[in-house]
Amino acid sequence: MKSEVINNCTEHWVVQPEVTNSEPQLYLILIHNDHYTPMEFVVALLEKFFNMDRVKATSTMLEAHMKGKAACGVFTKDVAETKITLTLSYARNHEHPLICSMEAAHE
Repeated sequence: MKSEVINNCTEHWVVQPEVTNSEPQLYLILIHNDHYTPMEFVVALLEKFFNMDRVKATSTMLEAHMKGKAACGVFTKDVAETKITLTLSYARNHEHPLICSMEAAHE
């Protein structure tokens, strides 16, 4: 609460933060081709962590293989960071150098 004295009268008012109804920033997760991680492992990983069916996971893996990277999905920042952490941890536990990244999603 702020207050101010004007002509021996004290005025009080409450400053409230501006409220906006904006959507949270979304982030695109990308999986990158690394020439070492087996294709079958990438497909299984996409099914496990990105809830893709076998056809979608295979298509995404092939796009990464052919173009160097492919989109895995769009998520809020916290969800994207968590998915990347889980994905990379799983890959490292299986001794694969898989690379994932995230970038702000464009509307």
